Amino acid sequence: MNKYKYAIEIGGSNTKIYVKDYGFVLCEPTLVAAEPTPQGYQIIGLGSEAKKMMGKTNDSVEVFSPISNGQIKNYEYLKALLEYFFAKLDFKKKRDSIMVLINCGLSQKDKDTFLSLLYELGFKEVILIPTVICSCIGAGKNISSTKTNMIVNIGGANTDIAVVNMNSIIKGATLGLGGRAVDVAIADTIAYNQGLVIGLGTSERLKIEVGSLYPNDTLNMEVTGVDIESKVPRSYIISSNDLLVVLEPFFDEIIRSLDVTITSLPPEITTDIINNGVLFVGGMSQIAGLDKYLRQNFRYPFRIVEDGENVSILGAGKLLDDPELLQKIYENT
Repeated sequence: MNKYKYAIEIGGSNTKIYVKDYGFVLCEPTLVAAEPTPQGYQIIGLGSEAKKMMGKTNDSVEVFSPISNGQIKNYEYLKALLEYFFAKLDFKKKRDSIMVLINCGLSQKDKDTFLSLLYELGFKEVILIPTVICSCIGAGKNISSTKTNMIVNIGGANTDIAVVNMNSIIKGATLGLGGRAVDVAIADTIAYNQGLVIGLGTSERLKIEVGSLYPNDTLNMEVTGVDIESKVPRSYIISSNDLLVVLEPFFDEIIRSLDVTITSLPPEITTDIINNGVLFVGGMSQIAGLDKYLRQNFRYPFRIVEDGENVSILGAGKLLDDPELLQKIYENT
């Protein structure tokens, strides 16, 4: 396992790359912009450039992610996107070996698709490692221990819930709930309540800058959209309370799934989880007020990991430096 040099996390929101001996080198949106031509769709933007085009082009241009719920939905577009990302890395290293972070609920067919894609990109050796395993390592947990850890990774496209011990996942599930779904729900809610149509880019900014689970938060942000009735531009000040009706049901559903998972576990494992606490990672784990919300709505000890958005790729970087541990994980997944 000494040969692995790259680690990549292809997330629903962002793609991140870690290179051994260089560190965390790339984080860009997992987005492609394409427009129709007589010969078919033509790519006009990738990554950050594609994101800049959201809501700012004519209706014929599509900005989309070629990956959804951890699955590759458009092979050729994702291949072009990853080729673009790797071409941006000005390193002498050959594309000889790479670790790919994947969701814990992927089918063998989906796993084989990831392997085929990375081989086509020129890598000679490809290994698939569950993202939640890397999250645990990045959060400082000893996954080789017989003591069980539980982790919740709330990402851009979905949420992974996993119970981990002795270098393997003993119970795991992937929920189709992520930050992108929140963006869509925010846009729909503002359209319904304020009669204002906003783009998903604006929804994402609202979520990041104004989103809060504190009931009386005073954060607010002015946004401009299109009035549904008059069809003319209009501005409106959106408050945190306007977004609370979206965020609370989102986290309520995650908590319900966590409760179901924990109550299905043997008592010995549940005891470990109570002693160790549940780890919350991922971009959505950084939302303001989550700590208070969990104390009021979640009956088990927990810890929200600092820099939870990047903990998985940083954990993957630690794995690149620990070939013995990587070998053990590989043998158990």
